[in-house]
Amino acid sequence: MNKLIVIVAFITASALSCQLTYAQAEQQVKTELQKKLGASAKIKSVSASPLPGIYEVLVGSEVFYTDAKSQYLIQGEIIEVATGKNITEQRQNDLNRIKWSDLPQANAMKQVRGNGSRQLAIFSDPNCGYCKRLEKSMQQLDNITIYTYLIPVLGPDSVQKAKQIWCSADPAKTYIDWMVNGVALSGKGDCATPIDKNLAIAKTYGITGTPTLFFTDGSRFPGAVQAGEIEKKLASLK
Repeated sequence: MNKLIVIVAFITASALSCQLTYAQAEQQVKTELQKKLGASAKIKSVSASPLPGIYEVLVGSEVFYTDAKSQYLIQGEIIEVATGKNITEQRQNDLNRIKWSDLPQANAMKQVRGNGSRQLAIFSDPNCGYCKRLEKSMQQLDNITIYTYLIPVLGPDSVQKAKQIWCSADPAKTYIDWMVNGVALSGKGDCATPIDKNLAIAKTYGITGTPTLFFTDGSRFPGAVQAGEIEKKLASLK
């Protein structure tokens, strides 16, 4: 019995030692790479990749790779040959996942279609052509609740349009009329808006472009994805 206890203790100590060594190596890589990239590149994390001697680096919402000496920065995807699985894409999705309940729904315009049982959130700029394309595509969706967060990132005119939309009598309708039907915006847009708060949220979540969609499992879809892809994702959440 005593011999068994000694063996278990040795195995546990060895495992802890390995974990400590890995953690130290990852921290060293992160420190050295951060020095070389400068303060403008915010490295969120460094961890071992499936490839020996190669480390995964998360900068903003993007995944890169580097060597143990931080001499090279590799941009690309790791594909598992046996299964065809895109390791990089999966890791990027996991690392950029958010907590759905942390989204402040009071800051969003709410559209409910059908029974509204399915939910998604969109960060959008009123001057974004891809956002308009997405909104037109999403008119096909039913039984859904859509929360739209205005983040005017394309310039002063976007800020003005976002304020006019939010300050209108029916913001959600005004937004769709503008984005889908091209109905001109009017009004001063001089009410209190959540735009600054939305921009702060976008910065926190590393949202650098519009549109960006979030689903209730916290995963994100960047860009003007097709309605079919959204339907497929929503179906997987049931």
